[in-house]
Amino acid sequence: MIATPHWQASEAGAKVLRRGGNAIEALIAAGAALSVTYPHFCGLGGDAVWLVADETGNAQTFLGIGQAAAAIPRGDIPLRGAASTLTTACLVDSWEKALAYSAEAWGGTERLPALLDDAIAMADDGFEVSRSQAFWYEFRRDELNGWPGFTGLFRSGGIQHQPALAQTLKAIARHGTREFYEGALARRIVNGLAEAGSPLSAADLAATRTDVAAPLQQAYRDTILLAPPPPTQGITTLGIMGVLDHLPMADFRPDSPAYYHALVEAVKQAFLDRHAIADPRFAEDISKHLLDPRRLAAKAAAIDPARALPWPQDYRHGDTSLLAAVDADGRCASLLQSLYFDWGSGVVIGDTGLLWQNRGAAFSTDPANPNCIQPGKRPFYTLNPGLALKDGRPHLIYGTQGADGQPQTLSLLLSLLIDHGLDPAAALARPRFLLGRTFSDGRDSLKIEENIGIEAVSTLAAMGHEISTIDAVSPLGGQAGVIRIGEDGALDGAHDPRSDGGAILL
Repeated sequence: MIATPHWQASEAGAKVLRRGGNAIEALIAAGAALSVTYPHFCGLGGDAVWLVADETGNAQTFLGIGQAAAAIPRGDIPLRGAASTLTTACLVDSWEKALAYSAEAWGGTERLPALLDDAIAMADDGFEVSRSQAFWYEFRRDELNGWPGFTGLFRSGGIQHQPALAQTLKAIARHGTREFYEGALARRIVNGLAEAGSPLSAADLAATRTDVAAPLQQAYRDTILLAPPPPTQGITTLGIMGVLDHLPMADFRPDSPAYYHALVEAVKQAFLDRHAIADPRFAEDISKHLLDPRRLAAKAAAIDPARALPWPQDYRHGDTSLLAAVDADGRCASLLQSLYFDWGSGVVIGDTGLLWQNRGAAFSTDPANPNCIQPGKRPFYTLNPGLALKDGRPHLIYGTQGADGQPQTLSLLLSLLIDHGLDPAAALARPRFLLGRTFSDGRDSLKIEENIGIEAVSTLAAMGHEISTIDAVSPLGGQAGVIRIGEDGALDGAHDPRSDGGAILL
């Protein structure tokens, strides 16, 4: 089975599974295709975080996270434009690391050129613009004319071609992934970055490497949840679930105000610690401290079942794409790809067709902040794909788009799946909530999809939550995906009704 937010990306990965490829190989093909068909959320100018496991539960993460430039400009970090292109792009390098692991640990035989065929064909031949791209194009219409190289390349409807991106993909297929970082393509990328005014250099690009790390773990009911380590916010998702593990979530009706209140308050307790997450090569790794069982129990005890705590965090917004796959041998992969904000930095790099990420905007300029920008440092990272093990074997593969909303959406989905036994499609269709500021609402309020019902909204407001409603199945609610593996090995899964994708069962 494979699930992605765009049906053509899902089909590209399904082709690999049909010919006997494994889950990692399928997601490289699907991810490359998604870089073409979902350019507003992910692309070769961005990053990727992987979490993979074999059928016995042996798991690994690949942190394809670009590092800050060696020459950091002074002053504030803007949200868009060339001055926000402060970090390199590591998605392409993550393909090499994942494919090498596939060959060494799983006996994979697929080669990169074949895995890129569908992406190249779609970039060359064209594809119909997705509903999601149309939404975010129109949402940013007033800003687009100021984005270098953007006008005329992307559109809000009809058939879109990306011939320059096709040539970039062909160069990678012909010469390998390091062509992006050290070859003739790399020189064109560096020249385009320099022309745009980015501080990134040839040396920065050449130094870009994917890190391999063991995932973090957290028990929840009868499962073990896995998440990528810092600088990702995987620890935040695990912290929320560790708090919820002390609350009677199964006793609450999943459509009740009490249920949503418990989820929201657990999110707040975990977010109180999020400011301390940073690149462990530059700051203290506090993972063990934050996941200490006594600490999580104390946080659960601090939740007032009748009263809301004020929202403790500034909101970080961004967009991401989740891809998940399980192969015929039960091996699985969960992958998130991102440009950070929708449309990233808004800067198209020279003649490469690459839209570069603005992940540098996630850094702080405060020297006292663990996430303060430094040369070669990776920023605090919102991407956190997940896996859940049951009886030591993969049981759930999941993840979501949504920056700060990722841990919030995942906590809701995991509770619905584990505490209430909902199937993936039913869990994904439930009303979502989102704490903090969003693109459409600058207040630190609890945004909740209106199909939760007016009575629940009124009750939550009476408990002290500042409520604002958003549309049912809103694009602001994120795009998540889930694949579930039953005890008998049977698969069921779905991608979000808020996306343009779905799951393909082979």
